[in-house]
Amino acid sequence: MGVGTTFDRIDERLSAWISAQPLFFVATAPLGADGHVNLSPKGPIGSLRVLDPHTVAYLDVIGSGAETIAHLRENGRIVMMICAFEGPPRILRLHGRGRVVTPDDAEYAALLARGFDDPAGPEARRAIIVVTLTRVADSCGFGVPLMHHERQRHHLPAWAASKLRSGGEEALTEYRRRNNRESIDGLPALDLPAPVVHRLLGRGLRGDEPWAGAAQDRLTASVPVVDGYDRRTWRLRRAKADIGDGGGGNGARDRPGRL
Repeated sequence: MGVGTTFDRIDERLSAWISAQPLFFVATAPLGADGHVNLSPKGPIGSLRVLDPHTVAYLDVIGSGAETIAHLRENGRIVMMICAFEGPPRILRLHGRGRVVTPDDAEYAALLARGFDDPAGPEARRAIIVVTLTRVADSCGFGVPLMHHERQRHHLPAWAASKLRSGGEEALTEYRRRNNRESIDGLPALDLPAPVVHRLLGRGLRGDEPWAGAAQDRLTASVPVVDGYDRRTWRLRRAKADIGDGGGGNGARDRPGRL
C-alpha cells in the first residue's frame, strides 16, 4: 500500500490535479461534545480556487442549512477532501482555519473577481469561504471506486430560478432568513444582507410584520452575528425575528440541500 505524502504547500502540479477532479468535500464541527459534525459535497470544482500556495477559497451558495458557516464562525476548524474517481487513486486532504467573507465585507468583491464557477447565479451567493492551510497531505485512495463524471445536476440553478420567477430576489432572502440563520445545534450562521435590511426598513415596516424584528436587529447591530455570540441571546433574538414563522420552509421541494 502506498505511503501518503505531506506537502509544505500547494504547488502548480498539485493545483492542476485539484482542478481536474469533479468535486470536493468539506467537513466542520462545533466545539460542543454533543454537537453535530457536518460533511458536505461541494461542486463544481471550479467553485474552488487556489489563491496562493497556502490559501484556498470556495464560493458558498444557498442551501437548506448553514452548518459550515456556523462552525467556522464559532471555531474556524475545517478540512477539505478531494478524491480521484478516475485515473491513479489518490485522496488529498486540506486542513486549515476557515473564515466567512460575505457580500457585506470589503474584501468580498476582490475575492469574487478571482473567477469562481457559479453553480446557481449571483442571487444565490451567500459567502466566500477562505481557508488558510495548516496541513496538506495525500493518501493512497485505494478504497475510492472508479466512477465517471457525467455532468453537473441542473436542480440547484433550476430551484433558484424558480424562486426568482415566483418572488424575485426577496424570495431567496426570505428562504435564507428561515433556514440559514443558525445551525441545527443553535449556533449563529448567516444574518440578513445589509442592503436588504435597509431596503426593508425604508418601507416603514411595522413591528408586527415579518422581517421587522430581524431588520431592526441588523440595523442597530446591538447583538451582531459574530464569533463568540452567546447562544441563549441568539435564540431569544431568533424568536423575535421569526414572527409568524415556524422556521422551516415549505417542504422538500423548498430545500436545495443542507450545506
